[in-house]
Amino acid sequence: MMIKAICSSLCALVLFALQVNGASQQDTLRIDVSWLPIENNYAGKEQALSVLTFKNNGEIALPKTGWRLYFNFIRIATPKNEQNLLDINHVNGDLFYFSPSRDFEGLKPGEEISYELISHSWLVNRSDAPQGFYVVWDDKRIQPLAAVDIRAPQDEKKFYRVANDNEETSASLFDQNQSIHAKIKVIPQKIFPTPQVYEEKVGHFELNHATKIVADVVFSNEVELLKEDLSALMGVQFGSGSGTGNTIQLKVDAALSEEAYRMEIDHDGVRIFAGQAAGAFYAIQSLKTLIDPHYFASSQNKSISLPAINVADEPRFGKRALMLDVARNFQSKEQVLKVLNLMGLYKLNTLHFHLNDDEGWRLEIPSFPELTAIGSQRGHIFGEDQTSLPPSYGSGPFAGKNSGSGYYTEADFIEILQYATARHIRVIPEIETPGHARAAIKAMEARYQRLMKEGKEDEAKKYLLRDFDDQSVYRSVQKWNDNVMDVSMPSVYDFLEVVVDDVIALYQQAGAPLEIIHFGGDEVPNGVWEQSPAFAKLKATDEQIEHTDQLWDYYFDKVDKLLKARNLTLFGWEEVGMHKVLDGNGKKRWIPNEQFKDRNIHLNVWNNLSGNEDLAYRLANSGYKVMLSFVSNFYLDMAYYKSFNEPGFYWGGFIDLDKPFSFIPFDYLKNQQRDWLGRQLRPEVLQNAEKLTEAGRKNIIGIQGLLWAETVKNPTQMEYLILPRFFALAEKAWAQAPVWETETDQVLFNEQYAGDLATFYHTLGHRELKRMDYYAGGFNYRIPRPGIKSASGKLYVNTQLPGFTVRYTVDGTEPTIDSPIVTQPIEFNDNARFKSFNDLGKGSDVSKVNN
Repeated sequence: MMIKAICSSLCALVLFALQVNGASQQDTLRIDVSWLPIENNYAGKEQALSVLTFKNNGEIALPKTGWRLYFNFIRIATPKNEQNLLDINHVNGDLFYFSPSRDFEGLKPGEEISYELISHSWLVNRSDAPQGFYVVWDDKRIQPLAAVDIRAPQDEKKFYRVANDNEETSASLFDQNQSIHAKIKVIPQKIFPTPQVYEEKVGHFELNHATKIVADVVFSNEVELLKEDLSALMGVQFGSGSGTGNTIQLKVDAALSEEAYRMEIDHDGVRIFAGQAAGAFYAIQSLKTLIDPHYFASSQNKSISLPAINVADEPRFGKRALMLDVARNFQSKEQVLKVLNLMGLYKLNTLHFHLNDDEGWRLEIPSFPELTAIGSQRGHIFGEDQTSLPPSYGSGPFAGKNSGSGYYTEADFIEILQYATARHIRVIPEIETPGHARAAIKAMEARYQRLMKEGKEDEAKKYLLRDFDDQSVYRSVQKWNDNVMDVSMPSVYDFLEVVVDDVIALYQQAGAPLEIIHFGGDEVPNGVWEQSPAFAKLKATDEQIEHTDQLWDYYFDKVDKLLKARNLTLFGWEEVGMHKVLDGNGKKRWIPNEQFKDRNIHLNVWNNLSGNEDLAYRLANSGYKVMLSFVSNFYLDMAYYKSFNEPGFYWGGFIDLDKPFSFIPFDYLKNQQRDWLGRQLRPEVLQNAEKLTEAGRKNIIGIQGLLWAETVKNPTQMEYLILPRFFALAEKAWAQAPVWETETDQVLFNEQYAGDLATFYHTLGHRELKRMDYYAGGFNYRIPRPGIKSASGKLYVNTQLPGFTVRYTVDGTEPTIDSPIVTQPIEFNDNARFKSFNDLGKGSDVSKVNN
């Protein structure tokens, strides 16, 4: 620990009343916090060294005692040195606090303290930074500090995790962009995702204010949505009519499957044929993407020109899904509806709604008001206070103030369900159990305390999820030591029955279909239940139970039967369909569980890493219904690429646009031959991986993208991470297999893939992202920063996606919408800065010659 006098330009003032020399007065305490990562693999271990600096930029001293400084950090943290002026303490989850050590003498104005911190895993980008700092005084006053000043590491090589762990630079981006666009002349697609058959003819149809909609009665819902869409573009109300000229017609063709359609457009109008309402809806979405994006900039178009075409289309996969985590950080009802608009337009039909976790319960359950009264709020907790959950992910000390708090009322959820149903989107609610359940556990403990005070002991115990006398020791991946339901307790199943029945009632009120409930099942840590009195009792009375590993099958057998009794299907993470066995080395490993394989249990398989490359195929071949949900392709919370300033996690790898686009559902190892750190997989891994059988192929039910929300605190951040990768997800889930998926000649494969990737990028840049500037109020999609190449005294610039304008400066300042446009190579200049802009003036990150 060192006292320094180095100034830093940091954070805003922090004001609160402070006792000084026994007198109460209003003073200014300003403690600014900065964080600098130093080195990965510190001391030869998979850990990192960083430095936190606390600078007193205020007018009064931080006293030597009487306070604690709380913060959130996603790593287990310990001090580098034994002797420090501050002591670090882990509370639970990602919550820590500093307290003054015996040697701390206070922090006077102008002084600063540097604390060297070891985090027990690697660090890579800004999303790893500690956050949410606030002071709690011994008299229970609370004051948040301003945001942490996050500083980039000074020595990139020290920051490598493995050899050649380089950050993406403007030069490497240039080479990647050049390899995509240099050789191929590309025509963007006019309907997206790619239809099965698309034929463009001579001529066009002029959609105008006189156009009438003629439809069979079965398509009445779809007609109303179409009228809304056209009215938003043209500023008039569209009516129904008859006849064939200047019309949009929707007719039943019973020969077409549920989601299939045909569409014909000529000078007389649009004719849509579908077997069922879903097919008609998807035809309308194709019609909307056929409309040139520039029309979406106005709500007063007099006419819209559509090319004459013939289209025949149907989806490749029956389930095309997006998972939204609203538990870690909450998103409003309005934002969910906006995402449903996006899903509907690009033909996704399943919203997997992750409604609860350790850090939040987000759905009002009428029978258990504590689930949202307690479980939906995060704020500082004094002692055994049960008014909220603790701060997580920087949510701060005050409940109800930001995305750490919030929930959907019954009315909100019913509106979401009805909105989704109208757009042929099924909503799968997730009740995460038995792990990741701390919000529910603490809410039911609060219910217990309330009823015990009322003298209702039997009622108080009825729905407890954890035994107060359980002495089991464990630590979850997210560092909680009390987040797992005790599945030995009958009260757990009483609780789940009530929750399920209340959820069913909400769907019934909404008139929405409910076929599946997701029950989680992932990341239950070792050590749970071992010292549980309830487990000891169960073991003594049930001869089938001898050790805690058997509780896994015991629990999901009960849950499956609970759901089947209500004509519902169990969905879960991959662990639900697996169980532990001892291998030849005496270590436990997971294998497909024979007990559940023929029960129509659906699994999200996310793990294709480090020994589990073929897990999805092993489970599908074993009889489980598998939703392909791979972290290395479809986790939208992963950073786009390795750059310290690029937000998002990276433990499953970096996921730029090519990762989901290149995915081959039925032979994914064909072109996925590197691990999450970019290293070539060993030949034996590829050779010995289990191949998908014909029976297994039938068990692949769909593709899912997932947005976990640890780093997603507002709609802007959500949309940045989702878009434009969402388009690759939509293409993979809907479009038929491209020829390169099954091409055996590597040269031809490379050519075919490069051509399709370029077409995809041009379609996004010239059409779909321009549509996103306006659609559903407009989306904050990510604009890739330019690539730069230095050669022969010139700077050459390109972009990953066409359709953006690159502007530049040569004086070291950040380019603006008024800066000159790059139209040709410019003279080399170390101070040159480049930035891509969309048509609305929103820009990318800045590119420099050496970054």
